[in-house]
Amino acid sequence: MKGIFAPYMNENLIRLQKAIAPLREEIINHKVYAAIKEIDDLKIFMQYHVFAVWDFMSLLKSLQINLTCTSIPWFPKGSADTRYLINEIVAGEESDVDSNGVRKSHFELYLNAMKQCGADTKQIEVFIEHVKENGDLSLAFNVAAVQPKAREFVEYTFETINSNKDHIQSAVFTFGREDLIPNMFISIVNDIHQNFPESISEFKYYLERHIEVDGDHHSHLALEMTANLCGNDEQKWLEAEKATLQSLQKRINLWDGVLEGIMERKLAEV
Repeated sequence: MKGIFAPYMNENLIRLQKAIAPLREEIINHKVYAAIKEIDDLKIFMQYHVFAVWDFMSLLKSLQINLTCTSIPWFPKGSADTRYLINEIVAGEESDVDSNGVRKSHFELYLNAMKQCGADTKQIEVFIEHVKENGDLSLAFNVAAVQPKAREFVEYTFETINSNKDHIQSAVFTFGREDLIPNMFISIVNDIHQNFPESISEFKYYLERHIEVDGDHHSHLALEMTANLCGNDEQKWLEAEKATLQSLQKRINLWDGVLEGIMERKLAEV
């Protein structure tokens, strides 16, 4: 989000960006990216990251529920500008198009990419099935044997959702989720794709869509939404900053878990 100048880029947004810059840099320069050298490494990455792709949608839908009227009878709710911003983001995330032009959510795009490259989708599928059945995240984590770092990441997302504070949810969504794919990772995936296009093309497409839709258009919308929701309330900006810092630390911890998984696989092969 560097270099974005617009009417909503006020001093509070700039201050928040400065506060979280060190953690964002730590994520972008994380050692996990250099450790991904072949498809088997990428599979481990995806088996962790898919949980972040899934709970991203839950955070997004929570914002939509809080900021728009999703019940009947319908009544105008909140600011029309904010309603537009969140509905525009939801439309792109929940009903984008795959490489064949078929409507799919970004989560479904990710699952397709996992299946194409041979990554194990059973864990995330078992997890989701149990959440659907009883709504108990803790039980679903246990049944699916979800890795601790992935579990902690999702638990913080739902802690954010359960706060019922839309300004906090928006800040975590905007600064903790939307714009964190480094160029180094793109280059690694492109290199693997050159050697194994039949295995990586769907993941490459997913990343391209993520950068095009989420990292550009949606990041602008999300910045404006967060500025609208925090307004001139100093307490809201402080809460937004604190929650975003925690969210970014959870991402670092998630990447630490991925790196450990990759290194364990490499050691097992020696």
